[in-house]
Amino acid sequence: MSGRYGAIVVAVLALPSAARAYRPFDSTDAAVADEGQIEIELGPFGLLREGGDRWLVAPSVILNWGFAPRWELVLEGRHFVRLGNARTEPRLRVDDAALSLKSVLHEGGLQEKDGVSVAAEVGALLPAINGESGAGVQGALIASQRWEAVTLHLNGAVAWTRAHRLGLSGGLIAEGHDAWILRPVAELFVEGEEGTPAVFSGLAGAIWRARDDLSLDVGVRLARAGQTDTVEVRLGLTWAFAAGFPATRRTP
Repeated sequence: MSGRYGAIVVAVLALPSAARAYRPFDSTDAAVADEGQIEIELGPFGLLREGGDRWLVAPSVILNWGFAPRWELVLEGRHFVRLGNARTEPRLRVDDAALSLKSVLHEGGLQEKDGVSVAAEVGALLPAINGESGAGVQGALIASQRWEAVTLHLNGAVAWTRAHRLGLSGGLIAEGHDAWILRPVAELFVEGEEGTPAVFSGLAGAIWRARDDLSLDVGVRLARAGQTDTVEVRLGLTWAFAAGFPATRRTP
């Protein structure tokens, strides 16, 4: 690992990182970073209003490293800053941190082949800072299908949460044609944890591909859990670059 790329990785790992992958969604897709490539999904700005609480989410970071063909390592988490009058709770919180392995089980449309792309992801839910101190595990199965006008990503996940309770979640992402420079996107997502109200949410937004290696995204998410309503604005980017490790294979 060169000093340059080592410094980048250390810097990203030191950041209070992001949430579950594939901006600006809560779900993900059945694709991984190319071997020898790093993708950084950065949310430099987000606003979250949950009931009477208001938070600045900055930053959100997801680091995806393609360390082998059809495999990637994912590090994620989010940094919350409480807005408004100070309370007895800490103003700063690092949450949603996880370290995962993701693999493409079946190559399909997302890999420029025919049929459904299928991937699996397993990972550790890491303790929060100024939040839940426990750890947990999570596993997810993802299927993606690309047609001429739309791409769909279906997610299902089961977890042993940081509170040591059973958790289930599911999501459906719809995107406009991948060839469009600006494509509309939407997501429906539900998650529940034993003993707590289920969260139902919807997101609408857009992704602008500025370059082949750089995309900008914006999304508005509305959610409800019991009697608590949540409004969230997400603004971020995804940047991909060659890491140089492992060494890229050369074609003879």
